[in-house]
Amino acid sequence: MTSTESSPFDSAPVPLPVPITAPSASGAPESPMLTDRAQRALDTIDGQTLEEMRALRDETERFMQRYKFGMDEVITKLSILREEFNQAHDYNPIEHISSRLKSLDSVIEKMARKGVEPSFDAISQTITDIAGVRVTCSFVSDAYRIYELLVAQRDIRVLQVKDYIAEPKPNGYQSLHVIVEVPVFLSTGAHPVVVEVQIRTIAMDFWASLEHKIYYKYDRQVPQELLDGLTDAARTASELDARMERLHREVHGDPRANARLRRTSIA
Repeated sequence: MTSTESSPFDSAPVPLPVPITAPSASGAPESPMLTDRAQRALDTIDGQTLEEMRALRDETERFMQRYKFGMDEVITKLSILREEFNQAHDYNPIEHISSRLKSLDSVIEKMARKGVEPSFDAISQTITDIAGVRVTCSFVSDAYRIYELLVAQRDIRVLQVKDYIAEPKPNGYQSLHVIVEVPVFLSTGAHPVVVEVQIRTIAMDFWASLEHKIYYKYDRQVPQELLDGLTDAARTASELDARMERLHREVHGDPRANARLRRTSIA
């Protein structure tokens, strides 16, 4: 997920295919949600094709549902950490947790852009940001602390880490991106699901939100003066984080040293 793509969290929920109801006299389904033209088109579909459509719809729903469940698993882990940490240490390193499931249209668009084979296996192996969770913290040290606590859990498998806090993007974008794999236990057994987790401070999140709005307004053709202003604002946000961190240390003491992040990329 690039900086200009950092707001897929604002995406709409995944649209499910039109529900198929009782068949008409010709064997094709009738649905109040369908236009007359669409209904006439369905009336011409033979039974075998109709069953294939139903099967594809059901498989697509199951595929996207697994990502939702994987996202829910990560949110639960983070929520438990937040509640327990607050009770044990009288301090809450997590300010806010948000999530989003990429829309089916966005998945298809990314498939086309990357040249991904149109199969569920290929999508699972190539597109890693279908399910996304964002954690907002007050301080930079909290971002690394949450990262350490999350990836220390035995059923979490780290696939990739991109530390844009230590090494910001050229435009100033900062965030800690972690691609993890979590098991989702269904009636058919355990299924590994990939989830992208973004961890950032309030200042970083504010900047990224503004950047997304500007890029959206200008359809990614942003005037250079605005780009320069964004870069300058990112520098100011970083300086604010550093000042707030120093004040935090004066009150609460020096937090644990940041762990050295192991940058790995697993296909």
